[in-house]
Amino acid sequence: MIDLTTIWAFIIAFAIFAYVVMDGFDLGIGILFPSFAPGRERDRAMNSIAPVWDGNETWLVLGGGGLFAAFPLAYAIILPATYPLIIAMLLGLVFRGVAFEYRWRDPSHRRFWDAAFTGGSLVAAMAQGMILGALLQGIEIDGRAYAGSWWDWLTPYTLLTGLGTVAGYALLGATWLVWKLDGEAQSHARKLGKFAALATLGLMAGVSLLNLFVRPEYADRWLTAPEIYWVAPIPIATLIVAGMMWHALSCDRHSKPFWLALALFFFGMAGVGVTIWPYVAPPDLTIWDAAAPARSQIFMLVGVAITMPLIIAYTAWAYWVFRGKVGDEGYH
Repeated sequence: MIDLTTIWAFIIAFAIFAYVVMDGFDLGIGILFPSFAPGRERDRAMNSIAPVWDGNETWLVLGGGGLFAAFPLAYAIILPATYPLIIAMLLGLVFRGVAFEYRWRDPSHRRFWDAAFTGGSLVAAMAQGMILGALLQGIEIDGRAYAGSWWDWLTPYTLLTGLGTVAGYALLGATWLVWKLDGEAQSHARKLGKFAALATLGLMAGVSLLNLFVRPEYADRWLTAPEIYWVAPIPIATLIVAGMMWHALSCDRHSKPFWLALALFFFGMAGVGVTIWPYVAPPDLTIWDAAAPARSQIFMLVGVAITMPLIIAYTAWAYWVFRGKVGDEGYH
């Protein structure tokens, strides 16, 4: 059934996906940063994202603001359930942003700022993955309020989803650098991409397997007929994309590994969507339970219909302008 609430669910899902794939490779470069030699290699890696990194976070604002506006009850429940993770994520993004600017303006302390860039990226990525895990494992709700404890989000399952996100972002970062760099730095990025690909696929498989035991309805959705016939193409397509990406990383391909890594994330998020649908906070709160009144949704939909094409247009233009390889002085 397609209604206003479903439309808003897909809008927020799109915003989250856009943030994950765009800011994901920024965070991935930060995670991989210590593996690059200080000086020229690190400067070129940083310059590859300099024109776009702050604009990528627009999608995080849209996703969070859309959740607050379209699903206020979900916002009021999810935030208290994940406050420590959200605070850690925001602090990590702040440290990363400050380090990004100050490593150029304070070269005498560049080693410190490089460490802050890596640490902020790692913390933000880990927190985002654990937030996803906290949602998937379920949130305790009493009436219209969060009823769990301060530490419900901390479980082995959420740690695994956090590590999976870190590995996935590292894969995005490595494939981005394969596209944007050349020479020895590109060869190094290819090797990192292969390691990150193996870690990402292993952790994706582990989380997918655990999902069958986290909640019984998840297993029903993936293993019972007729649902299994509809969802089976997702893991099959994931394996095909993974094989193509490994081949592209092994050959002299430049942009192809990055686009295949994005496809891998798309199918991963599609799997999450199938698993959790139609709940916004499993196991009790559906998108319709948490939705704002229809008039509010219509009013906001008009605004999104105007602003989202503009955001997509200026983002596409920025990536088009900075589409070449990165040299010692920036983009060619």
